[in-house]
Amino acid sequence: MSALLKKELRLSTLPLTWLFVGFGLMIMLPGYPVLCGAFFITLGIFYSFQSAREANDIVFSALLPVAKRDVVRGKYMLVALVEMCGFALMAVLTLLRMTVFRDAAVYRQNALMNANPFCLAAVLVVFGLFNVIFVGGFFKTAARIGRPFVIYTVAAFLTMGVAESLHHFPGLQALNAFGFDHIGLQLSALLLGVLIYAAMTYLSCQKACADFERVDL
Repeated sequence: MSALLKKELRLSTLPLTWLFVGFGLMIMLPGYPVLCGAFFITLGIFYSFQSAREANDIVFSALLPVAKRDVVRGKYMLVALVEMCGFALMAVLTLLRMTVFRDAAVYRQNALMNANPFCLAAVLVVFGLFNVIFVGGFFKTAARIGRPFVIYTVAAFLTMGVAESLHHFPGLQALNAFGFDHIGLQLSALLLGVLIYAAMTYLSCQKACADFERVDL
């Protein structure tokens, strides 16, 4: 599997994809829906899938002496690697906002989502949706990318809208905590996000492997 990941990194991944990881910096923007950074990171992955499709990358990979399931797993490993790079960047910047900038007026007066562990949990849910809807949808045909990405985009922005709105409801203000306030609740939300991401990615990969086995290349 490490050989397939190397192949993905060297032959199938656009430099643009890694450039889009930098959109994780958007988590530092005040007065802006910070979860959009997660969406742009997945957009960078989408461009690599688009480029790979035009280059018949899937057919090339299927002709290698590997099982078809391993082709799918290689793609999922690449997707997860890019997502985790973006998540790591956003996590470091979130910690910065929770410590150095916890009392900055520009963030305290922001009506939108604050950068905290709950925000990171929402980032993981967006990534999980991408893996289920787009990556899983792609392997149903190993060719079509437009429809799965449109469906993912709608689902992602609905999810981001809900996440942005929750702390405005009575009793849920702690979800938008600053610094280390309500840290127990915040870390519990992050743990839940990790579990959701892991489950969505694993189950999506398993289904994609089964779907790709039935695809006639």
